[in-house]
Amino acid sequence: MNKLLDQIRENVTQTQAWKSIFRHGFPNTDANRALVMFSNVILHLHPVRVRRGALKIKFTWCLGGLTFFFFVMLAITGVFLMFYYVPDTRRAYNDIKDLGTVIYFGSLFRNLHRWSAHAMVFSVWMHMTRVFLTGSYKPPREFNWVVGVILLVVTLVMSWTGYLLPWDQLALWAVTVGSKMAEATPLVGNTGPFGPELGVTVDNDVRFALLGGTVVGQSALLRFYVLHCLGLPLVMALFMAVHFWRIRKDGFSGPL
Repeated sequence: MNKLLDQIRENVTQTQAWKSIFRHGFPNTDANRALVMFSNVILHLHPVRVRRGALKIKFTWCLGGLTFFFFVMLAITGVFLMFYYVPDTRRAYNDIKDLGTVIYFGSLFRNLHRWSAHAMVFSVWMHMTRVFLTGSYKPPREFNWVVGVILLVVTLVMSWTGYLLPWDQLALWAVTVGSKMAEATPLVGNTGPFGPELGVTVDNDVRFALLGGTVVGQSALLRFYVLHCLGLPLVMALFMAVHFWRIRKDGFSGPL
């Protein structure tokens, strides 16, 4: 039986179709192991060599992988929600209500989206904390630490832009308070330090750019929808690619 299985395996692995997908043989040497990593579309994202200590779950807690998983969950559930939601102040609130009471599995997908967002914010913070406490931000990984901080900020802004979409009282006042904070930003806010000196007014500051006006209305809802569903996810995907690439180049850090 074993001889038969070995013969079948040999016949399959020697075909041109197999070799066109798997370009290297069994990774029985360091060179072949490295070639397998380089030539595989999934495995090449990982470093060729990993410290033994970095493989321990108690070192990384898989927080980076969990964050990416929640991002994928948000993308999948978000696409579903986009089919039933229109960023119009006259119907946005009712669309959200319909998701919970009328549309099949609407409540499930909305809650999956909501809890994935909460979990992603939590896992990003925990990931950053773990990296800091284990000294994984030190050279040669300081650039990737900066990329991680940018990803943290983008994650928080994505959560904030999504907060407005239900168009209820909580969303309205949360964005009102947040945009007022933006109004006080140095240099680009009309009430912030050095803003008035640079000619920044209520009609051209960063709050006006965010809301598309001076109040939270239709323009703000549309802008937040575009940012939440297209702009910020693209930025997130770009910096994630850079983040993974730097991990690929720098390798995993080990315990202190």
